[in-house]
Amino acid sequence: MSIRQLSETMINQIAAGEVIERPASVVKELIENALDARASRVEVVTAGGGLNLIRVIDDGGGIAENELPLAVSRHCTSKLSDDIHDIRSLGFRGEALPSIGSVARLTIRSRTADAPHAAEILVEGGRVEGPRPAAANPGTLVEVRDLFFATPARLKFMKGERAETSAVTDVVRRMAVAFPQVRFTLSGTDRTRLDLPGETGENGALNRLAKVLGAEFPKNAIAIDAEREGVRLSAQVSTPAYTRANSLQQYAFVNGRPVRDKQISAALRAAYADVLPRDRFPVAALFLTLDPALVDVNVHPAKADVRFRDPGLVRGLIIGAIRQALSEAGIRPSSEGAAGMLSAFRPGGPGNAASYQAAAPYAGRAAPPAYAGPEHSPYRPLSSGFGEGAQATLDPVAAPAADARAGEIEAAAELTRAPLGAARAQVHENYIVAQTDDSLVIVDQHAAHERLVYEALKRALHSRPLPAQMLLLPEIVDLPEDDAERLASHAETLKRFGLGLERFGPGAVAVRETPAMLGETDVQSLVRDLADEIADTDSTDMLKERIDHIAATMACHGSVRSGRRLRAEEMNALLRQMEATPGSGTCNHGRPTYIELKLADIERLFGRR
Repeated sequence: MSIRQLSETMINQIAAGEVIERPASVVKELIENALDARASRVEVVTAGGGLNLIRVIDDGGGIAENELPLAVSRHCTSKLSDDIHDIRSLGFRGEALPSIGSVARLTIRSRTADAPHAAEILVEGGRVEGPRPAAANPGTLVEVRDLFFATPARLKFMKGERAETSAVTDVVRRMAVAFPQVRFTLSGTDRTRLDLPGETGENGALNRLAKVLGAEFPKNAIAIDAEREGVRLSAQVSTPAYTRANSLQQYAFVNGRPVRDKQISAALRAAYADVLPRDRFPVAALFLTLDPALVDVNVHPAKADVRFRDPGLVRGLIIGAIRQALSEAGIRPSSEGAAGMLSAFRPGGPGNAASYQAAAPYAGRAAPPAYAGPEHSPYRPLSSGFGEGAQATLDPVAAPAADARAGEIEAAAELTRAPLGAARAQVHENYIVAQTDDSLVIVDQHAAHERLVYEALKRALHSRPLPAQMLLLPEIVDLPEDDAERLASHAETLKRFGLGLERFGPGAVAVRETPAMLGETDVQSLVRDLADEIADTDSTDMLKERIDHIAATMACHGSVRSGRRLRAEEMNALLRQMEATPGSGTCNHGRPTYIELKLADIERLFGRR
């Protein structure tokens, strides 16, 4: 078969298969062009999930009439210098517009600030018409209709309209987070309108995050500003008590470019490994800034993947900065926990007396249940502690003598100024009720003590080399040469965790010691898993996580059990230890250890505000 030159249209359609995967890809490329043109306003309109219509309008610098034919030609760009490693714009490949024009009906109408009128060019399935004069304001309008009409086979791989609409929305949100000073609007027949005004000032970026990630995010966020060897990390990350069931609210940006990088995601997961359960995810916006020469954004035509020259440096910066921030933030509850509890107390909330409403023949109020005796009435006042059979549910400690109570009250007043306040009661032998100057705090004693024991165990374990158990016979593990070399280069670190290994000829390592805490273990699987992790992330965190998991199990069994009555001094001691221990807002399994209800919210429940 003879070799022949492909047509320009065919070349563009092949490129479109890499650059334009779905309507969201088109929106991303067009918004990038608008932002590179220094637009302060970007308007996006779609229909049919973007398959029928995508229109992007900006007020940027515009395209000169004589340059419009170049704009729809491959590898023509104004954004790239002679150095491919010095990329300081979002777009640079010069492939997006010709790729779109090869598979759709593309219209570009643009006007520069000094032009007497606009100009328009049309591309339909690779066929170009124009440019010709048109009427338009300064800036650029790009309209894409009937996406993939020229390659109908691609339409079979599109998801439903709702899924494509959601993907477009996600792209706009990510761009909006990266550029808070720009106004973004998103509308169309297939969606509700999204309007994100430009944010300026010191809190502009945080205000934009609040609009994208939810109004509760700033209340539950921790600011990070760290730098290491020329790489800077600015971020807003959630407290361990504020999580989501998926990672969709984790945004990462490299030099202002939204990216989906597995190394960054893995580093974020590792930073929260000790404070979140495996099925929960933090909310985060990470902004990495570094010399463009230290990161390759030309890995894939879609420009969503990046490759760092020193991935270990970036990983260490993210993990170290987040862990330090979580530690310095002290103990902070999630505002969602309090909100959920308040909603449960409001009429119509779960377990509320309003649940009687359906069966009640009363209008506008719930009927009280029949009186069931002094021990069973849900409306009975709290027991005063007197009378036969009375339960000391509000005070597990015997009532002090009257002449001693004044001193205790004065001491308790001092404790109410502490973050978790002064212990006032223990209810159901598991929940400590404490009072601060402006709130009510409810603590799960088992979960809280479990975290305290776990952190103490970790400090003891990692402050010195871990005990190792010598194998009677060395275990020889055959590996690819690259894996064996990686393990050997990390031998000193592994030794600290109790795993002693050394090279054993080409393509093998000999394991002589294993961590005593692991007991009997599958050495072959352990070493191979470590080799895979080192190849993927250049770290040995997996072994540390296994040891930490054992410590967590020990902490669970060694902590204060539910059902144990505590004295007042024991409860207050637990509260003070929580305040001094990083990460104590959640237990080892990621559940909250306490909930705080502000006095103002409680008063609103009772109609006092």
